[in-house]
Amino acid sequence: MSPSTPFAEEAQKLGQQLSLSLQQLSALGVPSIGTTEHETVLRGDGFRLLRYLSKATRNDRPAVLIVYALVNRPWVLDLEPERSTIQRFLDLGLDVFLIEWADPTVSDTDRELSDYISRMVKENVERVCDLRQESAVNLLGVCQGGTFSLCFSALYPDKVKNLITMVTPVDFQTADNVLSQWVRHVDLDRLVGCYGNVPGAMLNALFISLQPFRLGSKKYLDLVDLAEHPEALATFARMERWIADSPAQAGRAFAQFIGGLYQRNALIKGKFVIDERIVDLKKIKCPVLNVYGLTDHLVPASASRALADQISSPDYRELAFDGGHIGIYVSRRAQAEIPAAITTWLKARD
Repeated sequence: MSPSTPFAEEAQKLGQQLSLSLQQLSALGVPSIGTTEHETVLRGDGFRLLRYLSKATRNDRPAVLIVYALVNRPWVLDLEPERSTIQRFLDLGLDVFLIEWADPTVSDTDRELSDYISRMVKENVERVCDLRQESAVNLLGVCQGGTFSLCFSALYPDKVKNLITMVTPVDFQTADNVLSQWVRHVDLDRLVGCYGNVPGAMLNALFISLQPFRLGSKKYLDLVDLAEHPEALATFARMERWIADSPAQAGRAFAQFIGGLYQRNALIKGKFVIDERIVDLKKIKCPVLNVYGLTDHLVPASASRALADQISSPDYRELAFDGGHIGIYVSRRAQAEIPAAITTWLKARD
């Protein structure tokens, strides 16, 4: 038998560490995410509205309604107690609401994008107004939910006091937008005709393919170093659960979003139509805080910064974070900086 080489010894050691990490992950079971205490204050066709509980009197606090994207679950905002944007908002003195989208059924294949923006967001806004006895809300739109919030704010400007957009695309065809380049020539009619509702697993595979090493092999190589760190392993497990649990997309709404925005860039051209009304971003005159990541591979900073020239608000601010699309929610630095900055900005204007 030939003597072992340093490479073989190192490979064996790595294999043992990976095996230990996987054993510990298995012992953890299915991790819980989205556990901050809340109540359902409205149920509707396609959604439910959550209100998060606080020890303080909530109506004495500024409220924020979070509009999340359709393409992922919102629980990356509430991954675990130490990595929860929602919990940070509560700790900082906000009354927090969140729209949780329902998974589309077969009967929802023909659901229009306008159904989400003009009906569902509007129903939730009106419910928050009723509960708070106020006439308008503070909106916080995340990613695709930020685009929804921009559209809603332009169509119903009297319903929005302050608007926060977070990693939100506005110009969908900037030169550094790889996702846009990939989907710009997809035959959406054929795709929806084949699948009906577009499978979440297929979209998840697309997102991973944009950075295959970092989002694929590298994270499992990094897992080797977590064998002796149970808390880090638990965070890894929660992230994996969130990433894998991607809901399907209502076919027609998906085609309208991708076709109108990524393929025709209609929002920034003033040609995006919702309920037979053109979405005119110039009608947004409320204070706006635009938060984006400088290393975001899904929504490049350039795609978000385009908002500055599209609205009429005299009170527009930007908050650039040196991080990526997910890190802006869950990294320790983001947890320390982003919720506090948003809350300070909001309290100064609410």
